[in-house]
Amino acid sequence: MTTISPETLALPVAMAVAAGLVGCFAVMRRMTLASDAISHVALPGIGIALVLRINPLVGGIAALVIGTILVWGLEHRTKLPTEAVIGVVFSAALAIGSMLTSGENLIEALFGAARSPGLLEVSLGCAGAVLVVAFVLRARSRLVIALVSSDLARTVGIDVRRLDLVYLLAFALAVALGLRYLGVLLMGSLIIIPATTARYVARSLGSMLVVAVVISVASTLLGTLGAPLLHVGGGPLIIAIAAGFFMLGLLWHRRA
Repeated sequence: MTTISPETLALPVAMAVAAGLVGCFAVMRRMTLASDAISHVALPGIGIALVLRINPLVGGIAALVIGTILVWGLEHRTKLPTEAVIGVVFSAALAIGSMLTSGENLIEALFGAARSPGLLEVSLGCAGAVLVVAFVLRARSRLVIALVSSDLARTVGIDVRRLDLVYLLAFALAVALGLRYLGVLLMGSLIIIPATTARYVARSLGSMLVVAVVISVASTLLGTLGAPLLHVGGGPLIIAIAAGFFMLGLLWHRRA
């Protein structure tokens, strides 16, 4: 039986907490499809990193940051909806990434890998998760006001453009944290499924945030620990478990 150390679990748990919190506001911003698409922007960065023989995660993070800033700039310059802009950027990124990456590297980039992270990666990943969590918790009131009315937000002194940019960067960072475990195809699902479940069963923003984090962390732990026992990939199992929680949420809500 494969033994999984607490250090190995630290990064996926941190990733899950960040994903759960960011996902709640992605769902409220109606970014459910766009959220899945934006994670694909990392693919060309991973491909370029492999060509240059550097850490693929570095390339993926760089591509996510550049793509996020591009989406933000196009959204505010063209006044197109966020999901439309992300859809265009995503399509181009997926095409370029598929040309740059092939074979086993492509499969790993798309679905993640089960390799144990090093101490430096765990430390940096946990620090990134803390940044995401701190931003969401501190900015949640401003994010809600901006969702209700951008004009109202400006009236009370909120810089809506800056808030949108920082939120998208936090979203990109949350995606980057999960690239190793879930890949570019599945990471968006971990952000969206727990948050969607939480929105359906929770009755307040606070409880929605808590439920989303609990489901995200539980899915990640069960999937990570169960994958070696079932001899399946950890990423797909994590998402399957999250989908199971969603179905349970539907059943519980109907009986309530």
